[in-house]
Amino acid sequence: MLNLDANTVLAAIVGGVLIGASAVLLMAMTGRIAGVSGFLSRLLPPYSDDEFPVRLAFVAGLFAAPLVYAAALVSPVTIEVTSNVPLLVAAGVLVGFGAVRGSGCTSGHGVCGNARLSPRSLVATCTFMTTGALTVYAMRHMLGG
Repeated sequence: MLNLDANTVLAAIVGGVLIGASAVLLMAMTGRIAGVSGFLSRLLPPYSDDEFPVRLAFVAGLFAAPLVYAAALVSPVTIEVTSNVPLLVAAGVLVGFGAVRGSGCTSGHGVCGNARLSPRSLVATCTFMTTGALTVYAMRHMLGG
């Protein structure tokens, strides 16, 4: 059973509104879809155009946002990341492979593509969510994690 307190629900609502608003603003101001994998991959050569500063600011915001959030909190937040380097490498490769095969990532499809009523994004998002649910089930109930 889920144990959701008011702060968790409020943080989720505020976070969702901010993500949606930023995606809308980016689309309105630049005509670009806020897909993290696309922005990140186009920071590296051979991509060089006048949108480089926008992509750099977007990716820098991904790194800065948790730091700003943690600094604004009264109580400290504990984030645990596995120290199992092979597991982290495998996870990164799988996520990268999935983003390339799916022509985008969860942010591009899940937030922006579904908002544009893209059938491809709906299928991709259903695939992400199903795979995530199956992974959690397997890790918790089959592998005892």
